[in-house]
Amino acid sequence: MTTTQAHAAFNPKLRRRTDDETGQALVECNLVESITLTLAQEMDLDDRVVCLGEDVGVNGGVFRATDGLHARFGGSRVFDTPLSESGIMGAAIGLAMGGMRPIPEIQFEGFLGPAYDQLVNHAARYRTRSRGAITIPMVVRVPVGGGIHAPELHSDSPEAIYAHQPGLKVVMPCTPSDAKGLLAAAIEDPDPVVFFEPKRVYRLPTREWLQEDRYTIPIGQAKVITEGTDLTLISWGASVYQCLEALDTLPEDISVELIDLRTISPLDRDTLIQSVQKTGRCVIVHEAPKTIGLGAEISSIIQEHCFLYLKSPVQRVAGFDTIMPYYKLELDYLPNASLVSEAVRQTMAY
Repeated sequence: MTTTQAHAAFNPKLRRRTDDETGQALVECNLVESITLTLAQEMDLDDRVVCLGEDVGVNGGVFRATDGLHARFGGSRVFDTPLSESGIMGAAIGLAMGGMRPIPEIQFEGFLGPAYDQLVNHAARYRTRSRGAITIPMVVRVPVGGGIHAPELHSDSPEAIYAHQPGLKVVMPCTPSDAKGLLAAAIEDPDPVVFFEPKRVYRLPTREWLQEDRYTIPIGQAKVITEGTDLTLISWGASVYQCLEALDTLPEDISVELIDLRTISPLDRDTLIQSVQKTGRCVIVHEAPKTIGLGAEISSIIQEHCFLYLKSPVQRVAGFDTIMPYYKLELDYLPNASLVSEAVRQTMAY
C-alpha cells in the first residue's frame, strides 16, 4: 500500500481526484481536516512524532483535529493527559529532549497561561542555555481566536505575546493548503513552534483541493494573495477572510495588494517592505486588541523602512482594548469587512 493509499484508507470520506495537468493526487479538505491528514502523514513517516493533550486520544480532541489517530497509531503515540497545561508542556519538553518530536495540543489559547512558564522559560531557552547542545523540536498546536461564541478564555488572539519571546517560532495559517505545508515544516523544525489554528475557519463551507502527498511551506514566508498597486492590506488568521470580503466591496479602480503573514515570528519583513514601497499605503487588520498588538510592530517596521514612500498614515483595524465580550457582542468586537473597507477608503482619500 502506498502512502497516498494509506491516507485514503485512514479518511475515506474525503473527496479525491488526480490533477489532469500534473498527475498529482489531490484531496478536498477544510482546515481541520488538513491538520488531521498532516498529523497522520507525519506520524506515518516518523515514529518519533507523538500527539498528547486533553482528550486528543479516543475522543479525537475538542475540535476533532486528532480524530482517528488513536485508533491508527495506538495509545503510546496518541495519548490523553491530565488537565494540567503546565504538565502537558513539561512532558512534551522532556520528550523532545529525549529525542522524540512531540505535538502537544492546548485545547484553547487561553489555556496557554498555565503552560507559559514551561514554554517561555524552558522550551524557548534550552538551545541558548545549552549552547546548542539541546534543542526542543516540539509543535504546540493551539486553536485560537473568536467567532464561535465560546466562553471566557476560549476566544482570544495572543500571538503578539508569544512572538515577543525569542526562541519561539509562531505560525498561524488560515487555509487548508497552508496549514498542511506549514505544519509539516513545523514538525521537522529543530526548535519549538507555536502553531495557532484559527478555530473560526476550521470548518468553513468553502473547501480547498490540495496536494495529498507531503510538502512543506517555509516558516517565515508571507503569501501575497492578490497583487495591487494602490494599497497594501496586511492580515493573518481568520481576519484574512474579512479582508477578502472587503475587497469585493471596493471600487474597481482601487488596486489592493493583500498579504497573509502566515508566520508571525519570524516575520517576513522583506515582503511587507517591498509591497508598501510599491503601493505607498498600508492598512493592517488583526483580531487581537489594538494596543501593543502585532499591528503596531508592523507599523513601526513600515515607518522605519518606507517613510519616504508613504502617501498616507498607516491604519490599523483591530479588536478593542477589552476582554472579548460574550456571545451577542462577540462579532461586534471582531474586525469585519465593513470596517476594513472603510479603513481602505479613508487611507486612499487621505
